[in-house]
Amino acid sequence: MIEKSNAIILHVTKHNDTTLIVNAYTEKYGRVAYLFVVGASKASRQKRMLLSPLSIVTIESDYRAKESLQKIRNVEPLVLQQLQFDAVKGSVALFLSEFLMKVIREFEPSPKFFKFLTDTISLYNVMEEGKANFHLCFLFNLSSFLGFYPDTGSYHEGRFFDMLNGEFVASRPAHNHILMPYDAEKFMLLSRMNFSNLHLFKFSRDERREALERVIEYYRIHQGFNELKSIEILKTLFD
Repeated sequence: MIEKSNAIILHVTKHNDTTLIVNAYTEKYGRVAYLFVVGASKASRQKRMLLSPLSIVTIESDYRAKESLQKIRNVEPLVLQQLQFDAVKGSVALFLSEFLMKVIREFEPSPKFFKFLTDTISLYNVMEEGKANFHLCFLFNLSSFLGFYPDTGSYHEGRFFDMLNGEFVASRPAHNHILMPYDAEKFMLLSRMNFSNLHLFKFSRDERREALERVIEYYRIHQGFNELKSIEILKTLFD
């Protein structure tokens, strides 16, 4: 059946000399793997450029629910994509798309989650002020859709952060998945970010790197994924 769905591109790999495998999170079907045939024409090359990390597109496919790979018939831009034309934003997009590939494990659609993704990515496309903090705010808020958003209401100065249970506690837990009070305060600071006040948070490169490491550690505890290939590039950004 020929159907259309809006989609966010997560990852593209070469299948053979003429075919790509495109992983996307779609509005209509959830996470889907597609086959995309790369032709020699200029139009085909232009379509390939639309499949960059975090591109928001409309995919027309011959959708068959029982097939593991759907065949793309056409792809059109839904949002004017600018991330790949900015070296910094492009690196962040590569990192976040790899991250999403690891944490999106449910293949069912979620309109609320899809709206979060499209709204925030669309905003990042045009963001200048505060763009260095976007990935931190994005990942912190993403945890709410995955079921382990930190209990920020339990925060008080001087408390530990129990990363296993996602809450701030007065006494040090018996396990080792904790943030000491100083680091717990820094972690709590991320919850005060939103996508309109990012420019107010002034971090050095080291502070931003440490904040990202804490967030990734928190995700690893709850998601159990392995190393991220793109993270080393990200750590060099944002002086």
